[in-house]
Amino acid sequence: MRNRFVAQRVGFALLTLAALVVVIPILTIVATIFIRGAAAINWEFLTAMPRDGMRAGGIFPAIVGTIVLTLGTALVAIPLGVGGAIYLSEYARDTWLTRSIRLAIINLAGIPSVVYGLFGLGLFVLLMGFGTSIVAGSLTLAIMTLPIIISTAEEALRAVPTEFRTVSASLGGTRWQGIRYIVLPQALPGIITGVILGLLRAAGETAPILFTVAAFYLPRLPRSPLDQTMALPYHLYVVSTQVPGMPSEIQFGTALVLLGLVLSLNIVATTIRSYFRRRRQW
Repeated sequence: MRNRFVAQRVGFALLTLAALVVVIPILTIVATIFIRGAAAINWEFLTAMPRDGMRAGGIFPAIVGTIVLTLGTALVAIPLGVGGAIYLSEYARDTWLTRSIRLAIINLAGIPSVVYGLFGLGLFVLLMGFGTSIVAGSLTLAIMTLPIIISTAEEALRAVPTEFRTVSASLGGTRWQGIRYIVLPQALPGIITGVILGLLRAAGETAPILFTVAAFYLPRLPRSPLDQTMALPYHLYVVSTQVPGMPSEIQFGTALVLLGLVLSLNIVATTIRSYFRRRRQW
């Protein structure tokens, strides 16, 4: 009994140590970005156009571009991802084909983002003729986030107890009615988690937009979905590596804005998820 207690204490100590090894570097990075970037944050930096080769002015086009690309990704990826998850979970039979599809989805989630960027360049920019545009960038990011959304949404749907479907069918409801009014509302917290993970990855990616949409220097807002746009991840890469003599405050300020945008998206989505989780009936 004493040996078991000692082993438990040692296990807890090792888990705490592992958590600290992960958390402390993250907090250090966030604190460094905040301390060094806070001096650059002001109204002009957030709302003005860049000028003087991006050494002065603001990053407003990059902020707008990131939001537009994230919204475009959501418009494409969420319906397709949730629809694919519903089919795999509720309609598809357990055959070698569906097992192969699930395996392919898992493998696609691990492909480097630069590969998606090259795929988007070949398909959307060149073959389909969208050019380097918001449409091409959003479609590329949507394809990149689909595996995450499909996998997590399917798991959330499968986690809903079978009794919910049985009761719906016993009351005369069709399969789709049971899915729409019973299963989907109960699975929403898990589905929203997948959507959060996918969109957060899309908002912070550089390689896919580098090939499909991002502009090096564009001191204006996009006028149509077929225009190029600046974006915070690529803008941060540019000001950190491609512009000599760039003040470090602008670099860290850009990183802080990107971090704040991603964190705000996470907070909003988490609040929505918590609301639906409180309404869940199991």
